[in-house]
Amino acid sequence: MELTVTPDTFRLAQVFTISRGSRTEARVLTVRITEGGVTGRGECVPYARYGETLDSVTAQIESLPARFTRPELQHLLPAGAARNAVDCALWDLEAKRAGRRAWDLAGLPAPGPLVTCYTLSLDEPERMREQAAANAHRPVLKIKLGTPNDMARLAAVRAGAPDTPIVVDANEGWTPEIYADLAPHLLKMGVKLVEQPLPAGADEMLAAMARPVPVCADESCHDRHSLDALAGKYDMVNIKLDKTGGLTEALALRDEARSRGFGVMVGCMVGSSLAMAPAVLVAQGAAVVDLDGPLLLAEDRDHPLDYSGGKVWPPEAALWG
Repeated sequence: MELTVTPDTFRLAQVFTISRGSRTEARVLTVRITEGGVTGRGECVPYARYGETLDSVTAQIESLPARFTRPELQHLLPAGAARNAVDCALWDLEAKRAGRRAWDLAGLPAPGPLVTCYTLSLDEPERMREQAAANAHRPVLKIKLGTPNDMARLAAVRAGAPDTPIVVDANEGWTPEIYADLAPHLLKMGVKLVEQPLPAGADEMLAAMARPVPVCADESCHDRHSLDALAGKYDMVNIKLDKTGGLTEALALRDEARSRGFGVMVGCMVGSSLAMAPAVLVAQGAAVVDLDGPLLLAEDRDHPLDYSGGKVWPPEAALWG
C-alpha cells in the first residue's frame, strides 16, 4: 500500500464570508492510496474551528502505519478531516479493485439525484438581497448569519427571493436571548431550518426553549458519540464527512441518528466534487441536503459532479467510487 497526501487549492467564484471570516480559495488535502496498480482518492478540508490545519492533518495522515484496513483506520485516527480523506480513498480503492460501485460494496441501493441548498455569502443586507434575487430560481437558499444585524439580512434575502425556502446557519453566533427574540420572526419569514444557533458546549438552554422552526446540530454533532448530548435540544443533526471522519462513520451516524428520532441533514465544507461524491451516498433520503461546495468554486476536479436542475447527481466512477 502506497499512501500520499498533497495540498490542492481551488479558486472560489467570489469571496465567501461567514461570521468567522472570509476566504477567496478552498484549500484542501488530497489523499491517494495505491495498491495492486489501482489508486483510490479522497479529499478533506482541515477546519480551524476544530483545531485543524493543513500541516496538522497532513501529519496525522503521515503517521499511519505502512498497511492497514478500513475497519482498522477507525481506531487509528480520531473523527475529523484526516480520517475522512483516508477513509474515502479506501472506499474508492476498494470499489475500483472490485470493479463495482462504492454503494454496492456498502450494501446500499443505487443513489439518485438530490435537491441541494445553495449558500449565500454573508454580506451587507442590500448585497444579500441582490444575491438572493440572482439565485431565487434555486430550490433552497441557505444563508449565513450570526451577526448583530441578522433580521435586516434575513428580510433582505426574503425580499430578493420571496418564494424560495430558506435555511439559516447561525454558526454558533447567537445567545439564548437573541435566538428567543428571532425565533418567531424566522417562522414568519418562512425559514425551514436553523443550524447551530448557540455555541457548541453552551447549548443547554435549547432544551428549555420553544423551537418553532426545527433546530439542527452542526458544530455540536461530530459522530455517534455526540448523540447522547443532543437529545431534547436538537431536532436534526448535520452530518459532514470532515466531522465524522469519513463515509464509514457517516453512514453509521446517519442510521443511529434516525433510530433515535433525529432528522438528518447532510452538509459539507467548501471543497471540490471529490469531497462531495461520497456524501451523496449519505444524503440519500435526508430531509435537507447542503452539498453545494463545487457551486461556490471557479474551478473543480476532472469529471466533476453534475449540478443541474437544482440537484446534485451521483458521481461517475472516474471521479470517485
